[in-house]
Amino acid sequence: MRNDSCFERYSFGIFIAIELLMSFTFLGYIHIPPISITIAYIPILVTACLLDPGKSVIVAAIFGTASMYKASATYVMPADAIFSPLYSGSPVNSILLGVGTRMLFGLLVGIAFAIARKSRHYRIWAGALSAVAPKVHSLIVYTGMGFLFPELGYHYYSAFRWKLNDAFVVIACVIIVEFMLAIWESHTIQNIRECMNHTIDNPYASKKMNLFFAVFEFFLFCMAVFATLYFSQRETYMLEKHGVSVSDTILGDMLHLQIQFLIAFLSLMFISIIVLISIYKYMSYKEYKGELDELTGIMGRRMFFYYCEKVQKANSPGQNRTGWFLFVDVDYFKTINDTFGHSVGDKVLREIAMHLQSILGNTGKVGRIGGDEFAVIIETPMKQQELKQRLEQFLKSISDIWKDKKVSCSIGAYQFVFPQNVKYLLAKTDEVLYEAKENGRACYVLKEHTAK
Repeated sequence: MRNDSCFERYSFGIFIAIELLMSFTFLGYIHIPPISITIAYIPILVTACLLDPGKSVIVAAIFGTASMYKASATYVMPADAIFSPLYSGSPVNSILLGVGTRMLFGLLVGIAFAIARKSRHYRIWAGALSAVAPKVHSLIVYTGMGFLFPELGYHYYSAFRWKLNDAFVVIACVIIVEFMLAIWESHTIQNIRECMNHTIDNPYASKKMNLFFAVFEFFLFCMAVFATLYFSQRETYMLEKHGVSVSDTILGDMLHLQIQFLIAFLSLMFISIIVLISIYKYMSYKEYKGELDELTGIMGRRMFFYYCEKVQKANSPGQNRTGWFLFVDVDYFKTINDTFGHSVGDKVLREIAMHLQSILGNTGKVGRIGGDEFAVIIETPMKQQELKQRLEQFLKSISDIWKDKKVSCSIGAYQFVFPQNVKYLLAKTDEVLYEAKENGRACYVLKEHTAK
């Protein structure tokens, strides 16, 4: 399987929901007595085309399970009843036919699309595979019917009977798969994919929103169940008022239909929730990306201080958890710009940001808060000796980033106890930075926390 990113996982969930929606509504079946022609395998094709064989097999298993459930009603056509473990007379064969053949189909098309994906002409191959897929599905199912239920007279060659409706199914498969592939590869979707897959370090993505969505989804689920129960009671009452005797068989079929409606409705709600979550992730990441420093790629001033406030609020008093706050000021940066030009100055800033991120980024966050000023908040407890070693490593690493002039920084580091007022931190760290500059620059000064 390919790497499962957030975007791929959400897409897979939507494909499963669409499969359920098609399986339990008229969208997935065309009824032509004495049988019904299914097109509910289209989500399997889309999953195989866009994701991987493992996921297409899972969607196929859901399709097969749904078809068995639908075939378990008393009013189904005789040819469809063989898919039901309750009515076929051979439960194991029905499961093999209903689920096994569909999973085999999902595996074969998944592997075929995976092989075709390596080609430079994937779009052409995707269209070709989509065109033959309906007949492949029919071939597998008819072969299974002939082998598992030979008394019905179906054989593998039954799949090769060509009718006008077959042409419409083929055209529909090709158009839908090609359309989905074009959308999947579009710039807009790629942008959305990037936004959704980079929300782990996004300070604007609130974990409380995840709780909100979970509660909201549970609320919708409860409302759907209550609505289904209400209509079930009213249906029975309505039929009795019209003089229709509601037998246990009728009640069973009504419950069967109501469960189908409930699953379809929940699938639609699930798609809606996924879309809402995706929009939220997209918007929060767009805000995050807009607050990144364009030159260095690290946090800008506003985002960095927002993150600092968020970290302080996340830590309750009394834990005696310590951290460090640093100001890093590039020495004589104006001289570098005036002497060597702004392109050199930009390179120096990018290199400094990169080294800060490399040496201190794993312990906290780094931000650019001014033209030649950086700040670092270290969230994990760190002894003064370890911080000194890291700062010496940093000063050494930046000293030769420009061959014509030694680059250095003045650093002030202030140790604090969580939670701490950010404005107080800024003031105290600024005092320590001033000491470093008074000491001749190209050095660091560390001060431990003292009570206000």
